[in-house]
Amino acid sequence: MNVAIVGAGAVGATVGAWLAPHHENLWLVDLPEVAAKLRASGITSFLGEKPSEREPVKVKVVDSLTNVPSPDLVILCVKNYSLDSVARKLREQLGDSPIVLGLQNGVENQKILPKHFSKVVYGIVAYNAWLESVGVVGYQKKGPLVLGVVDSALNPDRDRVAALLGKGMPIEITDRLADAAHSKMIVNLTNSLTTLIGHPFQPVADRAAFQKLLTSLTSEGVEIARASGFREVKMGGMPSWLLMRAAARLPRFLTRGAFEKNVRKMVMSSMAQDILQRGGTDSELESLNGYFVNLADRAGVRAPINRAIYRLCKERFSRPGFKPMDVTEVLREVAR
Repeated sequence: MNVAIVGAGAVGATVGAWLAPHHENLWLVDLPEVAAKLRASGITSFLGEKPSEREPVKVKVVDSLTNVPSPDLVILCVKNYSLDSVARKLREQLGDSPIVLGLQNGVENQKILPKHFSKVVYGIVAYNAWLESVGVVGYQKKGPLVLGVVDSALNPDRDRVAALLGKGMPIEITDRLADAAHSKMIVNLTNSLTTLIGHPFQPVADRAAFQKLLTSLTSEGVEIARASGFREVKMGGMPSWLLMRAAARLPRFLTRGAFEKNVRKMVMSSMAQDILQRGGTDSELESLNGYFVNLADRAGVRAPINRAIYRLCKERFSRPGFKPMDVTEVLREVAR
């Protein structure tokens, strides 16, 4: 298969770095200025806990899909807020012949991609990765990607994609795509809070306030998902729903050690990369936190912490030059 990875951000770069040594017909596609840097230096990846042990990989790079010979598989690694325009452009260039793999957080891609393509596979990125600079990407662990389809008639396409990507990284298959996507989204709800307080760009002074807010976000997320009819799918070492609920309810002296251990594993989220690292105003806030607040409305769940954090982020992130808040200020705003 001729494979084109569109977008050399953290996800596109890790997938490209892991797959390129095992698959010759692979091209990375990005804007001309990004493509020029990747063409010169390739991709360098490193495990977060071993930042000095870096693995450089040469990749084929182009700045237009027209330079990729008849792509059989297009892996879309752009964010939800850019997905519709990118997908429309790709359809104009390629028609409906390739398999399209969408690697976005949330479920918004399940509305967007079928408008443009008939053979769509969805991937849940069950690992954390971040760009240190163009072409230099860190990751918390290698994979997995969890693959699923909405229409079971596409299972053969899903399995072809799984076999190919499995050469370079761990792949899991799910027949419960909606449950799996919502299970991952609950974890992603914390991206809004960590971006709001500037983690990991500035120290978190009040750890108790941070723990209270973060565990409340995820515990409410579990309640919203359950009330909306979704069931847990365990994948990629993510904390269980039982643990998330317990962390918000048990006394802090019992949970502080585990919380601090998990915080040390936390890396820069994709939302923090958009808002803090790049200084933008577009983010996945609506497709993650906004989506869950709407779910709560439909299910009749109060979810006061999620609502307050969502409103606060929506207000603050929309302003150019966003400056992180102190976590105690966030807690006061949420309480208010």
